[in-house]
Amino acid sequence: MIDRLAVERWVAWVRLGGAAFALLEVGFFSPGVPPGYRPAQWSLTAAFGVGAVVLFLLARAAPLAWLPTVGLTALIFDSTVVGVYAMLFTYEYGNQTRWALILAVVEAALRYGLAGGIVLPLALIPFLWFNEWWRAHKFGPPGFVSDRVSFPAGILLLTGLFAGWLVRRLELEAHAGVERAAEAERLRDAFGRRVDLLEAANRSARALGSSLDIEQAFGAFIREVRGLIPFDRTAIVLVENEQARTIATAGRGADTVYPPGSAGPIAGTVLERVVAGEVVRRQDLAERSYPEDAHLLDLGLRSELIAPLLIGARPIGMISLSREQANAFTDDEVELAALLGRLVGTAVQNIRSYEAERSTVEELRRLSALRADFVSLVSHELRSPMAAVIGAARTLQDRWRTLNADQREAFLALIADETNRLAALIGDVLDTSRIEAGTFNYRFTDVDLSSIVADAVGAAAVGQDEVRVRADVADALPAIRGDAERLRQVLTNLIDNAVKYSPAGDEVAVRARRENGRVLIEVSDHGPGIPFDQQRLIFEKFGRADMPGGSKPGTGLGLFIARSIAEAHGGTLDVRSRPNAGTTFVLSLPLRP
Repeated sequence: MIDRLAVERWVAWVRLGGAAFALLEVGFFSPGVPPGYRPAQWSLTAAFGVGAVVLFLLARAAPLAWLPTVGLTALIFDSTVVGVYAMLFTYEYGNQTRWALILAVVEAALRYGLAGGIVLPLALIPFLWFNEWWRAHKFGPPGFVSDRVSFPAGILLLTGLFAGWLVRRLELEAHAGVERAAEAERLRDAFGRRVDLLEAANRSARALGSSLDIEQAFGAFIREVRGLIPFDRTAIVLVENEQARTIATAGRGADTVYPPGSAGPIAGTVLERVVAGEVVRRQDLAERSYPEDAHLLDLGLRSELIAPLLIGARPIGMISLSREQANAFTDDEVELAALLGRLVGTAVQNIRSYEAERSTVEELRRLSALRADFVSLVSHELRSPMAAVIGAARTLQDRWRTLNADQREAFLALIADETNRLAALIGDVLDTSRIEAGTFNYRFTDVDLSSIVADAVGAAAVGQDEVRVRADVADALPAIRGDAERLRQVLTNLIDNAVKYSPAGDEVAVRARRENGRVLIEVSDHGPGIPFDQQRLIFEKFGRADMPGGSKPGTGLGLFIARSIAEAHGGTLDVRSRPNAGTTFVLSLPLRP
């Protein structure tokens, strides 16, 4: 929004300058004044000076609540002073004094936008008519000249429209800057909360992995979870041979109601819904929808949150959290419980199968370390664009009036680019999470690969102009069965990587052909290449190769997602590369049977 106090103070300075100019004009540049006019001119100039000083002091010292009244009074004062000067100088035919009304029109536009820029010129038309009539009546010939009314009125109106439009535009830009800054603040806070939750969840996972003894591991886990999702009772239940077996409990009734080691049927219990992959939030157990509700009510518990323990996409049990208040669990806690369910499921499976699958335990420890690295990586990747967004927004907020239009556009473009970068990062993280959870959806239809290649190449060419992207597609490329959007995502990722590592002025080639019952799509660049010993690493989660010229910014998730999509289509994604000899990614997809 426009700083009204700053406008008022600036106009006050201009008014003081106008008073000084009026003093010079009356004292030195106005000879041949008709009898009786000189005292009136000096009296008006004195009044103008006094009024300018009073309004200047008001602009400096008046409370903010007075600004509308001060502004309106100042506009009326300025318009009146200029009008009276115009009347006092009508004895000079062709005198330009009335043109000073342009300053009043601009002042009105500054204060009231388009409304002020239109209303004041229209209100001045009667004065212009009277001023010309007075000149013709008192000092003619010539007689009344209508052009001396219509032309100034038109110029004043056009000036008001132009100035009012500029003020309106400035207000809109300022409002947009404030909104973007507020949105950046909200994003920063939201991302901060997400990082905190991820760190807390990882601490809980590490607590479960601190011991292979279920009691020790569960005790450490409970201490972490109490600070994450407070509860009055919790339990972990596994599904074994169509039976529900409790392996750990804590809180109310831990040793009396479904204690560790107890077993029972699944049919007719809430576990039926959970093993289907559903996170269940029960706001009031007094409804007694399941047999176990009576025992929980006897413990004074009224609400329950239950999340499936998942191994991949396969439920192996549940974790339940109960509270004594009804309607006690929030949407955020539901989401967090689902994440905990995945972590707990993995940890419990490790404990159960440790002796038989020691290698699996070691692999899961490596995954836990990767999760910790992921939190660190995401924190770093978020911090840089968020710092840029916040810095640009603060600069716009603090220095809007001192920046020129090009500088403001540059800051706004920076905010847009960095928020797009944040959106891409979040998209990769969510896709990876869905792939790991087995919830990454596909919609298979007949797909025209020629069209997908053309779209991906066209988008890459439009998005940048430093590297040329060329498509070479064989004629009559056969259709395949697949998900068009997911395949476009793979191609876009491969082309973006090729462009990222290509020198400016170079070329990226995208070739597609049919070969031995499959469709091959190759994306080639002339970049630094990938060392052979790191070509497997780049397809792993968070895998980043050590490039000769240094790695580019990124999370290391893009190629993991791309290969997962290719394999879901029954295809493969491979790489051919040598240092300093460029890189070629080959996407191979089967034809329709």
